[in-house]
Amino acid sequence: MDDVLQKYLPDLAVAPCFALIQQHGVHLKIVDHRVTRHGDYRKMPNGLHQITVNASLNKYRFLITLVHEIAHLVAFEKYGRFIKPHGIEWKSTFQHMMIPFIRPEIFPSKLLPIIANHFKNPKASSSTDAHLSIALKAFDKEERKNSYVFELPIGSTFRLYNGRLFKKGKKRVKRYECIELSTGRLYLFQPNAEVERIQDKHIEPPF
Repeated sequence: MDDVLQKYLPDLAVAPCFALIQQHGVHLKIVDHRVTRHGDYRKMPNGLHQITVNASLNKYRFLITLVHEIAHLVAFEKYGRFIKPHGIEWKSTFQHMMIPFIRPEIFPSKLLPIIANHFKNPKASSSTDAHLSIALKAFDKEERKNSYVFELPIGSTFRLYNGRLFKKGKKRVKRYECIELSTGRLYLFQPNAEVERIQDKHIEPPF
């Protein structure tokens, strides 16, 4: 397992992550890219603790995601299955488990202050923290560098992973109004939704 982790984690994070996996009886599955999530944890009917993490993540996001999911396991085991998935019990568990990793031997110096700030009050996903999302995206492979909705100019066109095309509109409180070009229907998008910007094209909705 540690040989596999070597491909996906910063070098000095491999041994402590392997120790966490062993300590908590984690069955880790590294899976193909999923647009809707970076990773997940589930307790299987046979009692197995299964964690899946996307193989496409860069090594710093992979590390944060792996510890994020192990923190779910630990919080549920410590506080019971009826706690909120991303409530105060999980937050404190995640913070405590990440502390040994937030150091310059593991994360680049330009990431450290952003990560330290994020872990003052960790979010349900690293993608919901705009500053952290942008900082981590700089380490993605070129083919994975999609845009976030909040980065796109008003009026620009973007494509979802399933091929649906949208035109970005104005911001409504926390989310953006976007029109689906094939139907003219209005949808609200989270600012940090990852999309593919359609460059140099002008597509009008059918109405």
